Amino acid sequence: MPSKRRLFGTDGIRGKANADPMTAGMALRLGQAAGLWFTRGVHRHRVVIGKDTRLSGYMIEPALTAGFVGAGMNVVLVGPLPTPAIALLTRSLRADLGVMISASHNPFEDNGIKLFGPDGYKLSDEAEAEIEAMMDSNLAPHLVTPAKLGRASRLEDAAGRYIEAAKASFPRGLRLGGLKIVVDCANGAAYRVAPTVLWELGAEVVPIGVSPDGFNINRDCGSTMPEFMCGEVKRHEAHLGIALDGDADRLILSDEHGTIIDGDQILALIASSWNQAGRLAAGGVAATVMSNLGLERFLAGQGIALHRTQVGDRYVMERMRELGLNVGGEQSGHMILSDYATTGDGLLAALQVLAVLVEDGRPASEVIRLFDPLPQVLKNVRYAGRSPLGAARVKRAIEAAEAALAGTGRLLIRKSGTEPLVRVMAEGEDDALVARVVDAVCAEIRAVAAETAQAAD
Repeated sequence: MPSKRRLFGTDGIRGKANADPMTAGMALRLGQAAGLWFTRGVHRHRVVIGKDTRLSGYMIEPALTAGFVGAGMNVVLVGPLPTPAIALLTRSLRADLGVMISASHNPFEDNGIKLFGPDGYKLSDEAEAEIEAMMDSNLAPHLVTPAKLGRASRLEDAAGRYIEAAKASFPRGLRLGGLKIVVDCANGAAYRVAPTVLWELGAEVVPIGVSPDGFNINRDCGSTMPEFMCGEVKRHEAHLGIALDGDADRLILSDEHGTIIDGDQILALIASSWNQAGRLAAGGVAATVMSNLGLERFLAGQGIALHRTQVGDRYVMERMRELGLNVGGEQSGHMILSDYATTGDGLLAALQVLAVLVEDGRPASEVIRLFDPLPQVLKNVRYAGRSPLGAARVKRAIEAAEAALAGTGRLLIRKSGTEPLVRVMAEGEDDALVARVVDAVCAEIRAVAAETAQAAD
């Protein structure tokens, strides 16, 4: 079995649109290979394809469609919808495969492709490696004859199906009447469905980031730029702000004062409220190594175990399935509530927070902020070519930083799975020390990256 993935990262395939690897040719071969890999049995196979609002979706979507049709699959096109909607539709339509065309929180120049199995879950590393190996092989002999080519059609009520599923996740008997909510859809995939769900549940909705033009997805808005949403919350005197990312699988919140509430606080609120209601499965939650130590300490005080994973919501989901958990998430805002969804869903998570607000009756600032996070600093260092992490001077800097934090904090160094970046994160009780060790490690990484780039020239 192939063990190494070249195209697939931590969240599917991603890159600059119309440049290697994110080309129409690659999408065509991916459609062929994935279509053949998922062909099991003699029934007419089906794939659901959704996308966000990027201009390049018009290039990737037909290329994927051609590949799947050539592999004998019928293609169901649903247009711009959140990533979790594609996972849901894959299961509800009994499709063999689901595909989301999106680069999530990246700018419009990038695009990506995420694959879901018939159960609505993201594929394993091993499955992605096998599909990659097929893409590198001669697929021509395995493609179907002209009489067995698939067909492509559009599902007109796809958005309505997701809207109803999202509303069904909100507790019966509760309404959002009397709440004013700012929802920032990042000019992305949820620009229609998210405001509709909130309005139909009774809220007064202030929708922003709902005018996509193919270029403005995530531009100065959404969960990666929540300051815009926070400002609108204060301007409209709203009770809560919700900022989604480009494919709406993550969220960041704002309380009524315009103060940002990150994924760790959201995870703490949902976990503790579900635990009190007897709904939290297996006595714990899953989160990544990036989650703050303050979250871990808070959950421990509630008798809730925190199970850490490597970065990526797919790994959070894998741990949840392994341990029988029903709540998991990331500091960045991915929230997975497996009672309702098989992948991160920003809107569903927001609805769970809103349910607590409605039942409690107090302002968001008093309800959602459950713990004081330890000082944490995260910096990214971009590099070209070979990773600088193997250099001896970088290793020495990391060892020195770990020694300085011993007993009072922790250091995390990792390569991004989607960009040529090294992420350096430290947290601890001494904020000055935390900042100092991060700066020291970043300085060595930058120096090695610069030397590598100069040698390449």
